[in-house]
Amino acid sequence: MGGFAETDKVIAQSIDSIARSVVKYMSENGLTMCTAESCTGGMIMETVTGVSGASKMFCGGLCSYTEEIKMKLLGVKKSTLEEHTVYSAETASEMSAGALKLFGCDLACAVTGVAGPGDDLGTSEGTVYVSVRNREREVSKTLRLYEEYEKLDRNKIRSLTVLRTLETVLELYETQKER
Repeated sequence: MGGFAETDKVIAQSIDSIARSVVKYMSENGLTMCTAESCTGGMIMETVTGVSGASKMFCGGLCSYTEEIKMKLLGVKKSTLEEHTVYSAETASEMSAGALKLFGCDLACAVTGVAGPGDDLGTSEGTVYVSVRNREREVSKTLRLYEEYEKLDRNKIRSLTVLRTLETVLELYETQKER
């Protein structure tokens, strides 16, 4: 994926395709999934549950937009937020760990970042932290979408985050098989 020529239609088609692959893989393997979303505001869970058969593998999700909810429901530490800010790999990691515990699923996805417009807390618009974990391991990524795409807006940042997060779900299981 990538590049400046990628259209919104191509992104939408890619999201639909990868979502179907995630639902199929997890359903066929008897695995369940949950989400903890901030900057995507529930778009990951909306995308997954839009696929027929998702009820076999999707446990639930939490839109944890505020720091207070991240701490109360997901167990993100106040010290993590103070030391690293809400926009950090550390926060995303604690969000996914908290979601895994809260929902009792096999896999949790968490995202936090700046969808814009504009930068926030010294973090550039288009910077998103992704954490995907199961009970054995975690894959975390820092997306710097502003480095990859010429024209970004809030919707494109959020859509690309959904795409990259779902790709990371499959990546986690592909790399786990190789071990």
